[in-house]
Amino acid sequence: MPKFLNIKNMVKYRIKLTADEVSELSSITKKGSHSTLSYRAALVLLNCDEGEHSLGKSTHKDISNVLKINERTIERIKQRFVEGGLECALERAESSRIYNKKVDGDLEAKIVQICCSDPPEGHARWTVRLVAEKVIELEYIDYISHVSVHNTLKKTKLSLGKSKVG
Repeated sequence: MPKFLNIKNMVKYRIKLTADEVSELSSITKKGSHSTLSYRAALVLLNCDEGEHSLGKSTHKDISNVLKINERTIERIKQRFVEGGLECALERAESSRIYNKKVDGDLEAKIVQICCSDPPEGHARWTVRLVAEKVIELEYIDYISHVSVHNTLKKTKLSLGKSKVG
């Protein structure tokens, strides 16, 4: 069994576009504003077409050199077309990943409370990194990044801006 997959050993998807599909893909490449993904997929499908309305078939190597994409990307676009149709090949699939939010209303209130308190000794003001460290130190949560603290403060419109010395 080879260590690396070779494009020649992979499943080949054959593309045979209808006249309507060729027309739609051609219009994507010639006019209007479309996402880069749609534009690239349209070019790949048009150049891989083996049907009777083909504009001329190109090799994967030629397509990948011109579009500056991997040959595997070409196979994936063809696979999405064969398995899901034209719309599936032209659009990005919805993410099925579920994100668990660490910062709920209770933790948000505690972060704001820390920011409104006096800064630690040796510091003139709170920074998002200091707030993150304090939240972990007080065991409100096992880990939180300074970016999450920043996003929480941004959401609550609370600024840790420079304090005025008067």
